[in-house]
Amino acid sequence: MTTAKPIIVPWDYSEKAEFAVLHAINISKCTLSPIILVHITKRETDNKEHTEKLSAMARNIANKHGVTVSCMVRTGNIFTEISKIIDETDAMIAIMGTHGMKGLQKLTGSWALKVISGSKAPFIVVQDRPQPDADTTKIVLPMDFKLEEREKLVWTKFIATIYKCKFYICYTETGDEIIQKRTIGNIKAACAYLESNGINYELHQLPGDEGVTKETLSFAQHIDSSMIIIMTTKNIKFQDYVLGASEQQIIANASKIAVMCVNPKTGVK
Repeated sequence: MTTAKPIIVPWDYSEKAEFAVLHAINISKCTLSPIILVHITKRETDNKEHTEKLSAMARNIANKHGVTVSCMVRTGNIFTEISKIIDETDAMIAIMGTHGMKGLQKLTGSWALKVISGSKAPFIVVQDRPQPDADTTKIVLPMDFKLEEREKLVWTKFIATIYKCKFYICYTETGDEIIQKRTIGNIKAACAYLESNGINYELHQLPGDEGVTKETLSFAQHIDSSMIIIMTTKNIKFQDYVLGASEQQIIANASKIAVMCVNPKTGVK
């Protein structure tokens, strides 16, 4: 990760988009990464008007907060154009505001998760402004049996360079011996990674009675967590978009906890 890589913020003129910018500013001040406000229009004839608006807004944000901000206006669908812009700019991360499930619908239609899963860069989805500075930022790190779960560990180090963090690794036990063995392997890898990088953490076993998604959210709310880091599902199917994959339920959580979504790399063994 280099400091030259930008932070993408999808912009729809909403209060939630403003919250996303505030989160981006915090990261930009630590990484020196430029912020790019991105607005997607339905008609090219609207591009000039929005470019003028966003350019003025970018200048105001830059002057007020002392960070580098620019804008991009494109015509098309947000769930394809955002990914294209992330590829073109080699963005480090995207930060997107939402009103929970309703907001995700409003922003991107029923394909909200596709905006995230179609990107090579992680998304941080926020529903609220950044929490006031605390002695320690609490981050929930759920772990399961899938090998790609280990890919999100590198982002724990990234987050730990921005905030004074404590990570809470959580998991559930299962009666399946193979799945349990793989889960334990991932937990050991997570603990070893955090320890080798001097990152503070705790390990918590969840009851497992109400499902991993619900219990992860309950645990995050209980400890007053600022963020949950999850992996998106590999090869998400049509029914996941329609019925709501587990990560979509976490993204739209009622507690308004920010969620970092890391996408599995193609072909990871």
